[in-house]
Amino acid sequence: MVPIKYELIKTDKQTGARLGKVTTPHGSFETPTFMPVGTLATVKTMSPEDLKSMHANIILSNTYHLWLRPGENIIKKAGGLHSFMNWDGSILTDSGGFQVFSLSDMRDITEEGVHFRNHLNGEKLFLSPEKSMEVQNALGSDIMMAFDECPPYPATHAYMKQSVERTSRWAERCLQAHSRKDEQGLFGIVQGGEFEDLRRQSASDLVSLDFPGYAIGGLSVGEPKPIMNRMLEFTTPLLPADKPRYLMGVGSPDSLIDGSIRGVDMFDCVLPTRIARNGTCMTSHGRLVVRNAKYAEDFGPIDDQCDCYTCRNYSRAYIRHLIKCNETFGFRLTTYHNLYFLLNLMEQVRNAIREDRLGDFREAFFEQYGLNKPNAKNF
Repeated sequence: MVPIKYELIKTDKQTGARLGKVTTPHGSFETPTFMPVGTLATVKTMSPEDLKSMHANIILSNTYHLWLRPGENIIKKAGGLHSFMNWDGSILTDSGGFQVFSLSDMRDITEEGVHFRNHLNGEKLFLSPEKSMEVQNALGSDIMMAFDECPPYPATHAYMKQSVERTSRWAERCLQAHSRKDEQGLFGIVQGGEFEDLRRQSASDLVSLDFPGYAIGGLSVGEPKPIMNRMLEFTTPLLPADKPRYLMGVGSPDSLIDGSIRGVDMFDCVLPTRIARNGTCMTSHGRLVVRNAKYAEDFGPIDDQCDCYTCRNYSRAYIRHLIKCNETFGFRLTTYHNLYFLLNLMEQVRNAIREDRLGDFREAFFEQYGLNKPNAKNF
C-alpha cells in the first residue's frame, strides 16, 4: 500500500500552475495548500476545532522539539501524534534537521549525523538519519521528512556540493531505516542553494530513490526573492509530475502565489502565527499593525473584505487593547485571522487555476495588496 497519493486535477493555461489532490491515511486535501505550523503539537493559541472551522486539512509538527519534550515514547504510548493532540486530519513532521542547524551554535556535522547541544539545557545530543526516522515513526505522522543538512546562505559551491552529496547519502539511509512504509510516507528534500548544477544533482539523486513526494529546501533562508523564484522555476520540472512538491518555510502571500505558479503544491511557515503575536495582520490591502496608536479608536474589522470569526465579531480598537495589555485572547484573534487569510488565499488560488486565470489573479492581488508599489512593505 502507498500511504501518500497525488492526483493531478487541472493545469492552469495562463501559468502552468497545477491543481491537485493529496491523499494520506488521515484524509485528502486539494493543492496548492498552506499548512499551519504546530511546532509542539499545537498551533499556538488555536484549537483543532478552530483549524477545522477555517478548513485546514493538514498541519505540521516539529520532530526536534517533540523529541525533547515530551519525548517520542510518551506520544507513542498516547497512540501517536493524532491521538495525543486530538487532530484527525493529516500531519506532516519535519526531520529535525533545520532546528539542529538553526538553534544550536555548538554542533559537529559528521557522516554519521550531527552532534550538538540541547538548546534548552545544554545537554549533548546526537541526531542521525536513523534517529530521525525512529522518532518520526513513533510520532506516527502521515508525511515524514528525510534528515538533511541545511546549509547556510550564502555558501560556496564547494561547500554546497559536499552538503548535497551528504544529504543524498542520508536520504538513502532514511529510506532504509523507515519502518512503517505502509502507514507513513517519507519525502526527500532537494538541496543545492542557488546553484543550478547542484539542484539538478540533488533532484536526480533523490528521484532515483523513488520517494512518494519531494520537498524543496534551502530557499527562503535569506536569499533575494528573485533567486528563490529562479530556483523554483529550475527545480520543479526536475521532480516527478505524479508526486507532491513541497516548498519548505514559505508563507508570505506573494511567495505562496509565485510558488504555486512555479508548480509547488504544499507550503508551510510560522510567519502568520509569529507576526500575529506582535499584532501584525495580513489583509487584502496589505500589512496592518493593529497595535499602532492610530487604531485606538478604529471600530472597524481588521479587514473589511474578510469574513473570518475575528473580523465578523471584533474591532481593531478592541484587538489593539488586548494586545497592548498582553491578553492571550488578542493573540488568538490575530492568529485566527492570519491563518484564515492564508487558507482562504490558497482557496482563491485553486479556484483561479480551475478557471485558467491565475496570472490575472496574481496581477489583481499584487495591485490591491500594494506589492506593485516601490518600496512596498511585505512580511
